[in-house]
Amino acid sequence: MQTTSAPEMIAQWLTVCPLSRIIPNTGVCALVGDQQVAIFRVGDNEVYAIANYDPFSKAYVLSRGIVGDRQGIPKVASPIYKQNFNLITGECFDDETVRVAVFPVRVVEGQVQVGIESGKSG
Repeated sequence: MQTTSAPEMIAQWLTVCPLSRIIPNTGVCALVGDQQVAIFRVGDNEVYAIANYDPFSKAYVLSRGIVGDRQGIPKVASPIYKQNFNLITGECFDDETVRVAVFPVRVVEGQVQVGIESGKSG
Protein backbone atom coordinates (compact mmCIF):
# COMPACT_ATOMS: atom_id res chain seq x y z
CA MET A 1 0.00 0.00 0.00
CA GLN A 2 1.21 3.51 -0.85
CA THR A 3 -0.02 6.65 0.87
CA THR A 4 1.55 9.84 -0.45
CA SER A 5 0.36 12.42 2.13
CA ALA A 6 0.25 12.56 5.89
CA PRO A 7 -3.08 11.06 7.04
CA GLU A 8 -3.91 14.17 9.09
CA MET A 9 -3.88 16.29 5.90
CA ILE A 10 -6.59 14.21 4.22
CA ALA A 11 -10.09 15.64 4.55
CA GLN A 12 -11.83 12.80 2.73
CA TRP A 13 -11.00 9.50 1.01
CA LEU A 14 -12.97 8.70 -2.15
CA THR A 15 -13.30 5.08 -3.23
CA VAL A 16 -12.45 4.78 -6.92
CA CYS A 17 -12.57 1.06 -7.74
CA PRO A 18 -11.55 -2.37 -6.49
CA LEU A 19 -7.80 -2.99 -6.78
CA SER A 20 -8.65 -6.14 -8.75
CA ARG A 21 -10.02 -3.96 -11.59
CA ILE A 22 -6.55 -2.52 -12.26
CA ILE A 23 -4.27 -4.97 -14.07
CA PRO A 24 -0.79 -5.02 -12.49
CA ASN A 25 1.66 -2.59 -14.13
CA THR A 26 -1.07 -0.53 -15.82
CA GLY A 27 -3.05 2.60 -15.08
CA VAL A 28 -6.65 3.76 -15.08
CA CYS A 29 -8.22 7.21 -15.05
CA ALA A 30 -10.71 8.39 -12.43
CA LEU A 31 -12.56 11.66 -12.03
CA VAL A 32 -11.90 12.91 -8.49
CA GLY A 33 -13.91 16.04 -7.94
CA ASP A 34 -13.23 17.95 -11.13
CA GLN A 35 -9.76 16.51 -11.71
CA GLN A 36 -8.70 13.57 -13.86
CA VAL A 37 -6.40 11.37 -11.80
CA ALA A 38 -4.22 8.60 -13.26
CA ILE A 39 -4.00 5.68 -10.83
CA PHE A 40 -1.31 3.08 -11.36
CA ARG A 41 -0.94 -0.40 -9.93
CA VAL A 42 2.71 -1.38 -9.79
CA GLY A 43 3.28 -5.05 -9.12
CA ASP A 44 0.59 -6.69 -7.04
CA ASN A 45 -0.12 -4.16 -4.32
CA GLU A 46 1.60 -0.78 -4.83
CA VAL A 47 -0.62 2.07 -6.04
CA TYR A 48 0.30 5.59 -7.11
CA ALA A 49 -1.80 8.52 -8.29
CA ILE A 50 -0.75 11.49 -10.41
CA ALA A 51 -2.55 14.02 -12.59
CA ASN A 52 -3.71 12.47 -15.86
CA TYR A 53 -2.73 15.62 -17.80
CA ASP A 54 0.46 15.36 -19.87
CA PRO A 55 1.98 18.87 -19.97
CA PHE A 56 4.01 18.05 -23.09
CA SER A 57 1.20 16.84 -25.36
CA LYS A 58 -1.44 18.92 -23.53
CA ALA A 59 -3.72 15.88 -23.43
CA TYR A 60 -5.26 13.81 -20.63
CA VAL A 61 -3.40 10.57 -21.40
CA LEU A 62 -0.92 9.64 -18.66
CA SER A 63 -3.12 6.80 -17.38
CA ARG A 64 -2.49 5.07 -20.74
CA GLY A 65 1.29 5.33 -20.39
CA ILE A 66 3.82 2.54 -20.07
CA VAL A 67 4.58 1.65 -16.44
CA GLY A 68 8.12 0.71 -15.48
CA ASP A 69 10.96 1.93 -13.33
CA ARG A 70 14.10 4.00 -13.62
CA GLN A 71 16.83 2.80 -11.25
CA GLY A 72 14.19 1.27 -8.98
CA ILE A 73 11.89 4.33 -8.97
CA PRO A 74 8.39 3.62 -10.34
CA LYS A 75 7.56 5.69 -13.42
CA VAL A 76 5.19 6.08 -16.32
CA ALA A 77 6.16 7.03 -19.86
CA SER A 78 3.66 9.28 -21.60
CA PRO A 79 2.00 7.48 -24.52
CA ILE A 80 2.41 10.54 -26.78
CA TYR A 81 5.99 11.88 -26.62
CA LYS A 82 7.37 9.32 -24.13
CA GLN A 83 8.48 11.67 -21.34
CA ASN A 84 8.93 9.74 -18.10
CA PHE A 85 7.27 10.83 -14.85
CA ASN A 86 8.24 9.69 -11.35
CA LEU A 87 5.11 8.12 -9.82
CA ILE A 88 6.21 9.09 -6.29
CA THR A 89 7.01 12.77 -6.81
CA GLY A 90 5.42 13.64 -10.18
CA GLU A 91 8.76 14.98 -11.43
CA CYS A 92 9.60 14.52 -15.10
CA PHE A 93 12.82 12.52 -15.41
CA ASP A 94 13.46 14.03 -18.83
CA ASP A 95 12.92 17.71 -17.92
CA GLU A 96 13.43 18.59 -14.26
CA THR A 97 11.52 21.87 -14.68
CA VAL A 98 8.27 19.96 -15.30
CA ARG A 99 6.19 18.19 -12.66
CA VAL A 100 2.66 16.82 -12.49
CA ALA A 101 0.49 16.79 -9.37
CA VAL A 102 0.64 13.78 -7.06
CA PHE A 103 -2.42 12.59 -5.15
CA PRO A 104 -2.63 10.62 -1.90
CA VAL A 105 -3.77 7.07 -2.62
CA ARG A 106 -4.27 3.91 -0.58
CA VAL A 107 -5.91 0.50 -0.67
CA VAL A 108 -8.40 -0.34 2.08
CA GLU A 109 -10.13 -3.72 2.14
CA GLY A 110 -9.30 -4.21 -1.53
CA GLN A 111 -10.66 -0.80 -2.58
CA VAL A 112 -8.48 1.92 -4.14
CA GLN A 113 -9.07 5.28 -2.50
CA VAL A 114 -7.81 8.74 -3.49
CA GLY A 115 -7.52 11.38 -0.79
CA ILE A 116 -8.70 14.95 -0.98
CA GLU A 117 -6.43 17.10 1.14
CA SER A 118 -7.71 19.65 3.66
CA GLY A 119 -8.10 23.07 2.12
CA LYS A 120 -8.38 21.75 -1.45
CA SER A 121 -11.68 21.70 -3.25
CA GLY A 122 -12.51 18.96 -5.68
